[in-house]
Amino acid sequence: ADANYVKGDLSCYFVIFGKLKKMKGRINLIPVTLGSENFKDVIPEKAILIAKRLRFFVVEDLRSARRFLRLIDKGFPIDESVFYELSEHTIEKDISHFLEPVNNGHDIGLMSEAGLPGIADPGARLVALAHQNKVTVTPLSGPSSIIMALISSGLNGQNFSFNGYLPVKPHEREAKLRELENKAHQGYAQIFMETPYRNQKMLETILRTCHKDSKLCIAADMTLPTESIMTMRISEWIRNIPDLKDKLVVYVLQ
Repeated sequence: ADANYVKGDLSCYFVIFGKLKKMKGRINLIPVTLGSENFKDVIPEKAILIAKRLRFFVVEDLRSARRFLRLIDKGFPIDESVFYELSEHTIEKDISHFLEPVNNGHDIGLMSEAGLPGIADPGARLVALAHQNKVTVTPLSGPSSIIMALISSGLNGQNFSFNGYLPVKPHEREAKLRELENKAHQGYAQIFMETPYRNQKMLETILRTCHKDSKLCIAADMTLPTESIMTMRISEWIRNIPDLKDKLVVYVLQ
């Protein structure tokens, strides 16, 4: 079939078999910074240009999203833009509502609170729904603390698993760490993370629970001026315990 785009105010329509059909917009996966570093050092120019022209956004955190948009463009028209918040508590029917701009021909930007959307991020639910509704999803490259930790760890980048956040209760956390260590010793690097204020407790639990010959990468504050990435055996970490309080940390165990 011959399809021709219609110019002017009807730019979100196209002609097929002589009939005017509305085009769907697309969902752009917008990368954001991992902290307050210079965004031009870590966010590709293409992603910045696309984010600047969008006026519809689905975001994990409203304040973080607005702050990022004002970071890349001090004059960004926040008040002229529409934001939908998507968290782990958002119900399915509300997520369906987020696709209304796309169905009306508008592009949407999906943003996580940090890094790339869709990884350890509730935005994956919107992406899944987009595919169900035949909506085009466009990923844009940017920083991912999870992938950056793995590739800089020197551990197995061929076989690995990302486990997100581990249980908070001490006995459950220790049991989970033993499970992950067992998988790690089978040749699968195990990646996990923790909230900044609990990182010191997490490290103490790791050093108390895991075998002294196991290898642990601690990747802290990646892309920030305080970045620190080091892989050592548990026995070495016990002799050189770092201060991880309030730091953004990804752990890789093998």
